[in-house]
Amino acid sequence: MALFSVEHLAFIFGLLGNIISFLVFLAPMPTFYTIWKRKSSEGFQALPYSVAFFSASLLYYAFLKTGAYMIITINGIGCFIETVYLLIYVVYAPKKSKLFVMALILIFNVGGLGLVMAVSLLAFHGANRVSLVGWICCIINLAVFAAPFSIMRRMIKTKSVEYMPFTLSFFLTLCATMRFFYGFFINDYYIAFPNILGFLFGIAQMILYFVYKNAKKDDTLNIEVDPDKDVEKNLSLEEAKDVEMVSK
Repeated sequence: MALFSVEHLAFIFGLLGNIISFLVFLAPMPTFYTIWKRKSSEGFQALPYSVAFFSASLLYYAFLKTGAYMIITINGIGCFIETVYLLIYVVYAPKKSKLFVMALILIFNVGGLGLVMAVSLLAFHGANRVSLVGWICCIINLAVFAAPFSIMRRMIKTKSVEYMPFTLSFFLTLCATMRFFYGFFINDYYIAFPNILGFLFGIAQMILYFVYKNAKKDDTLNIEVDPDKDVEKNLSLEEAKDVEMVSK
């Protein structure tokens, strides 16, 4: 007799995935503490949070399935956290950035989600409706997991790991692993498949990190610190973290 049934394994991996996803959702908190402390979001990007909000709001897929309480729980929490992030960003953003963020929300969460719901409800029924929304979620997740490509390219070009936080990459890889097994054990390949790509990208990021971890060590020992450049470097690091967050 097996020690764990398929249902038990699905619950274990689903719970672990939710815990890790929650920690990943909290990862940008230092960024928003910086924004609050500076009373300005200038220099930071809102796009990653808008896309993450849209991705989390696709919990509509979970409502079409039976017993998908794991997805509903973590995506509901994600929607709340991303909403708070976007509100803080908008409060301290210049007028032009405020308008841009509002446009992103209208495009993704009103237009995009509204279109998905309207088409699925009006043109599809039963299993076909679930399949349509599942494929849409799968494609969006694949696009989200591909987002770190720009950071990986920058790391190779600069031979520096300052734009790639290792801890975040590690937890995102771990999260993708948990999500893959959760999808596998509940026979939901719309969840399992994109997380294979997420796992592979995560491994690639960590390999690159170790390859370039000490690449510029000798070159930077005698460089005089320029305060202005140091600020720019810190902002670049924060932007890199923002892009990484989208692939949760």
